[in-house]
Amino acid sequence: MNKKYLFKLNALFILMIFLLQCSKPMALYNATGHKKALDPITSIIQSSGLQTNIGIKVIDLKSNETIYEWNPNSLFNPGSNTKLFTCIASLALLDTNTTFSTSVYQDTNSIYLVGGGDPHLTIEQLDTISQTISDTIKLHLGRDYWFLNNRLRMRSVDLAKKINNLVVDNSIFDNIFYGPGWMWDEGSWWHAGQISAMTLNENCIDFYVSPGKLGKPIIINTHPITNFISIQNESITVNDTANFQKLKIKRDWENQKNNFIISGNIMDTSSVDTLQRNIHDPSLFAGTIFAEMLVSKGLNIKHIIKGSVPNDAMKITEHESKPIVHSLNGLMKRSENLTAELIVKYIGSTVYDTIGTWNNGLLAIKTFLHDTVGVDTNTFSLSDGSGMSRYNYSSPNHFISVLSWAYNNKNIRNQFLETFPIGGVDGTLEERLENIDTTTTILAKTGSLAGASCLSGYIISNTKNPLAFSILMNGFVNSSTPYRKLQDEIVYALTKIKL
Repeated sequence: MNKKYLFKLNALFILMIFLLQCSKPMALYNATGHKKALDPITSIIQSSGLQTNIGIKVIDLKSNETIYEWNPNSLFNPGSNTKLFTCIASLALLDTNTTFSTSVYQDTNSIYLVGGGDPHLTIEQLDTISQTISDTIKLHLGRDYWFLNNRLRMRSVDLAKKINNLVVDNSIFDNIFYGPGWMWDEGSWWHAGQISAMTLNENCIDFYVSPGKLGKPIIINTHPITNFISIQNESITVNDTANFQKLKIKRDWENQKNNFIISGNIMDTSSVDTLQRNIHDPSLFAGTIFAEMLVSKGLNIKHIIKGSVPNDAMKITEHESKPIVHSLNGLMKRSENLTAELIVKYIGSTVYDTIGTWNNGLLAIKTFLHDTVGVDTNTFSLSDGSGMSRYNYSSPNHFISVLSWAYNNKNIRNQFLETFPIGGVDGTLEERLENIDTTTTILAKTGSLAGASCLSGYIISNTKNPLAFSILMNGFVNSSTPYRKLQDEIVYALTKIKL
């Protein structure tokens, strides 16, 4: 082949690519479904002009009729739609009265703080525990034994002075902070908190920021107040938007440090704002906070280490969380990644009576999905419980199978439905799907990662049969806003169709 011909062929090829990129979206030739839904929904997708990979499945939950489908078996990264699997498995595999325990033990020279995987242990609850410990130790004298002239002697000792060590025990789960397939540079954001059986304040620091004097650094207060972190405040309070720089609070996550650098500006007229940033090493964080509380109450804690409770230690107190359904509401409505992963490991530890890990927790979930729900787990990939992993791949059919099973299971349905964000009302749908008529409710789980936007759930109507839907979108760049808008338009159309 001569060079001139090859040049023309390459030019023609480049021209074809350019024309394809500038062309309208391809017709959805393989879209199928109910005749009253097929044309309206297909038209909405085509008229959007969006170039992305889309998979859709909608069914009537009473008749099991397919209302609409497009690429129902194609695999997509579902983002936080993965939490649907975690939530359903939790309701099926765990008693709904299950609680998470945070316990404290004591021996002659140590206090042991034992994490039980509670996703929502608060600073205030831990402080109550510390007060109980302080009161108990101060009110009771310990006994110290020794030999003198070959005779056993005994004396009373002040345990408040003798107990110098705080040991944090998080051994109910493994010590892996991050899930398989998580992005290494998620940084210090709330949604990327590290995973540990000893979790406190969602493994985050709350920063309360307010304007300082003009030209001076902004005022920073934290909750909790602790020496576990350091703050370098390089921010400036300003009174105009010229050269305005957005406020940033960044932890030195690259070096696994708990040093926070605050930069940028806020206006001098701003009100107090609250920002959350995660910390490194959650169990040591909780241990440090607890030790600081005990010291403030008169105990003599000098060393904070990680370890395990010895068999001869005595339990002093125990804090029980609210039942797990409370955690599932946070999991679904707020899309709490930390909660999802703690529940996965808790399922693993409970089902297999061993240390909780991602491997055994996900195995239990996949076994349930396969054996009970009927999902072919060889056709999808489940690598974490929250959807943070880039290794997760599911299809609309997978989600419809799970949504249909849960809706038709009387023991699961009501509790499952109550965990969902409600369109226009709360959670991640508080500002979406707001103008639905009063006879219809949208219950749906969002799912977002860079290049992925998904929405799966239910359309519940007082006048029509309930629908289950799954809309998965992958393969775009920049903002997900137009893709979320397209999802909402599809859902709106489904509410209006009279089948």
